Amino acid sequence: MKAAFLDRDGVINHDTGYTWRIDDFTLIDGCVDALKALADAGYALIIVTNQSGIGRGYYSEDDYQQLTLWYLDQLQQQGVTITAVYHCPHAPNDRCDCRKPEPGLLLRAAQEHAIEMQHSLMIGDKLSDMQAAQAAGVPNYYLVGPQADSVQGYDGKTAASLWHCVKQWLM
Repeated sequence: MKAAFLDRDGVINHDTGYTWRIDDFTLIDGCVDALKALADAGYALIIVTNQSGIGRGYYSEDDYQQLTLWYLDQLQQQGVTITAVYHCPHAPNDRCDCRKPEPGLLLRAAQEHAIEMQHSLMIGDKLSDMQAAQAAGVPNYYLVGPQADSVQGYDGKTAASLWHCVKQWLM
């Protein structure tokens, strides 16, 4: 099975900084259509997200889970089924193997869902997302967002948004 690994904040929803409240969660324009196109092309949709706000004490694991259940339901109501969501709750100094740029979240998903990494895709809005993809053996990755073309140290594929990325990738 091939997967589209997706960062959450800045790719699926607007990044408001430690997004954990339903009132602060807004899907980025074109996101639903992009997710549907990826699913229609045979990609399992897997969200891999750093959530250091939990480790920093800004919100709880329960707060995170409540928001996750809510937005998965919102996507489902629009015809999008997310295969799985993986998150790292650790703060940056915790030295875990799941916080991107480490590949732990992607590798765990690959093992649990029999993902063929060589046929998969990572879409994120930070250099750490691209580094995690490379470390996990995902050869296809896009840096998305208005700043994607100006990220220092990155010379890979870029797109203005998830929708623009999917248009480039699939068409």
